Amino acid sequence: MNTISKIAADFDVTTRTIRYYEELGLITSQRTEGNQRLYSKKEYAKLKLIFRGKRYGFSLEEIKEMVLLFDRDRSGAAQLERTIRYGDQRLKQIDEKIAELTEMKQELLHLRDSFAQKLENLTQKENDDE
Repeated sequence: MNTISKIAADFDVTTRTIRYYEELGLITSQRTEGNQRLYSKKEYAKLKLIFRGKRYGFSLEEIKEMVLLFDRDRSGAAQLERTIRYGDQRLKQIDEKIAELTEMKQELLHLRDSFAQKLENLTQKENDDE
């Protein structure tokens, strides 16, 4: 069992973040007699999935659905199917963003080259006028 402080330190987040995920129903804790939150290895594993999902840009609703599916289907098939579907959607979004950024980069390079040529022409004209 892990305390909320240890988990927060392990994942480099605040204890408030962990409590928030608990409020959303993403994870659950057990309580000591002193009302301290304790998290099992299973909840720790869920947090790993949550933080991985956030890193890959999934919404908390998508993450919640993927994480909680395992509780309903112990085979893991439903969770894997949903994760693949969400992953495919996210990959499509990433590909679209890459294409957008590539186009923006090409436009910016073209503008920079154009401006550099104008500057070179101005500089050469000034030198010629001297």
